[in-house]
Amino acid sequence: GAAAAGSRRPAASGGGMAGNTLKRRMREAARVLGSGTCLFVAYCTAVGDEKFYSNLLMPTLQRFLDPEMAHTLAVRFISWGLIPRSKCKDSSALEVNVFGRRFKNPVGLAAGFDKDGVAVDGLYKMGFGFVEVGTVTPQPQDGNPRPRVFRLDPDRAIINRYGFNSHGLTVVQRRLQARSEIQEQLTKGGSPLGINLGKNKLSSDAAADYVEGVRGFGALADYLVVNVSSPNTPGLRTLQGKEKLRSLLAKVMKERDYLKVNRKPAILLKIAPDLTAEDKKDIASVVTELGVDGLIVTNTTVSRPKTLQDPLQTQGGGLSGTPLREMSTKTVNEMYSLTKGRVPIIGVGGISSGADVLEKIRAGATLIQLYTAITYEGPPLVHKIKCELEQLLKEQGFSSVAEAVGADHRPGVTRMPTLSKDNIQGAPIKATTALEHSTE
Repeated sequence: GAAAAGSRRPAASGGGMAGNTLKRRMREAARVLGSGTCLFVAYCTAVGDEKFYSNLLMPTLQRFLDPEMAHTLAVRFISWGLIPRSKCKDSSALEVNVFGRRFKNPVGLAAGFDKDGVAVDGLYKMGFGFVEVGTVTPQPQDGNPRPRVFRLDPDRAIINRYGFNSHGLTVVQRRLQARSEIQEQLTKGGSPLGINLGKNKLSSDAAADYVEGVRGFGALADYLVVNVSSPNTPGLRTLQGKEKLRSLLAKVMKERDYLKVNRKPAILLKIAPDLTAEDKKDIASVVTELGVDGLIVTNTTVSRPKTLQDPLQTQGGGLSGTPLREMSTKTVNEMYSLTKGRVPIIGVGGISSGADVLEKIRAGATLIQLYTAITYEGPPLVHKIKCELEQLLKEQGFSSVAEAVGADHRPGVTRMPTLSKDNIQGAPIKATTALEHSTE
């Protein structure tokens, strides 16, 4: 028995050695596979693989990060340059000249992403034709309580009620001043900078806040935006009323004209999509009367389209993304008509493809801006949209973006449906009565 036991020991030992060898090889294989996976992920991230971002990276990040944390990290990574760089030179067909500046392409980043001007240079490297910083308020403020950002994934939308959280004018001014020489060269190269101005929540003199913004940023911006359309600051949208708006804009324009700078910034007004027909007529009348340089159409909406699926649609705040597209485009069309095409428009709202861009341009927009779609598809979307736009311009017989602006308003020009894939699959959007949620 002892002999038998002894004879079995080597076999057991051999089995243990074989088992250890197998475990060691599995660990080595796991390391190799892990390293390979990391290299693959790093490669796809660096080169900006579109499908990798939209189908894997962005959904994975959204699964593990709440929307505000994801936003904060994205701004930080871009400020460090940890994003795929656009290497393609923009076609001359995409070039636009407006507001006394050259834009190498019409695709810009909307306000709300880089609120405090910390990632401007990284954002230009993504291929944007222009970047808009803000909203910036005169004094620092924290904004509304958290949670204040909600992703509506089935709807490709976001609801936010940030409430103008801002580092304040002094900090942002110092930050942008430190890179003013860089921006001067970027502007000369066709990449202007916009700064979006807001009022502090507790301010009793809105006009004074906007005038202070003009004074503080006039030398640093190619255009300044008077944002009176955010739904997340109590009473702000009432400034869109005719008399209040005329008084406010007159003071802002006067301050701009006082600036002692070589090239004075253009003044733009950003309006809401939730306006009555009378509101729109009044706004058109005021901006043409005062000589306001442009409009940004539109901000987020407090309405909730009936097509929304996500239960988070009941959250208060402004809705952006795909469900806003038709409402925004309709407002672009109306404002272009009301101003007789004399006031340049930046179209924003629900853009996620080159078709969406051309739809806005044909409706009357000279430039467009993105934001929400980037959170779902990642940085490669910028290049994709520009390529699609260039191809669509050719297909529809336009030699340039400028030639397509307002095409739907011209007699003899065929109106072309330019629905994005997501919109083709969805039902027509019909906005319900505005839901006036608490936005404090």
